Amino acid sequence: MKVTFAQVDRETLYLLPPSIQEWLPEQHLARFVVEIVEQINLQPLKASYCGRGSQPYNPEMLVALLFYGYATGVFSSRKLERSTYDSVAFRYIAANSHPDHDTIAAFRRRFLPQLTKIFVDILAIAHEMKALSYGHACKLEKQLEAEVAELLQKAESVDSADIPDGMDIPVELSIRQKRVKAIKAEIERRAAQRNAEEQKVYDTKVAERAKNKKPAKRSEVKHRSRQQPAQRKRTKLI
Repeated sequence: MKVTFAQVDRETLYLLPPSIQEWLPEQHLARFVVEIVEQINLQPLKASYCGRGSQPYNPEMLVALLFYGYATGVFSSRKLERSTYDSVAFRYIAANSHPDHDTIAAFRRRFLPQLTKIFVDILAIAHEMKALSYGHACKLEKQLEAEVAELLQKAESVDSADIPDGMDIPVELSIRQKRVKAIKAEIERRAAQRNAEEQKVYDTKVAERAKNKKPAKRSEVKHRSRQQPAQRKRTKLI
């Protein structure tokens, strides 16, 4: 019996441009990383741009690109650039743009202190929302906190390594709207917790100051006692 194979057609054009949102399934880690980064305050990074020269890439995209690279074992700037052409996930994160390796490396060096904290925050949120397995999150967090400086210095030359994913997003977060809402709630919870801790420290300091406040000197007490009879005397004369 003759077999008819499905046609492979790479030449026919689409009637309408394909949407980037159709490139990845809803549960893909790349979507989750992009949505977390969109909720993090990156204004300090954006404010450092002077507005001269060519139009810069959005820091949100570059942060997501770097973090996803670390999460999947792609550290080199050249490999990250190449992945924006070869990998659907990286291409989705870069929104079909292709920052060159010099741009990626310069961004990483320029914002190294901020990136360290941002990456750890992303990991903490991802772990609390079960987007990363405990073991994988702890492994990456340990690298980022203890070795991030060394990691970024050798990022230009290190080869990519396969890391077991263990990154399935829970079913209840598979719908994008619910996932964004959960991310916002987690960020607000962490901010409220931080504010409560700062308020507690402040209240403790105020209490200590009140406790250590010096009593009035004897000379001041005597001066007040002398004034009181004089005031009574003037009242009688009136």
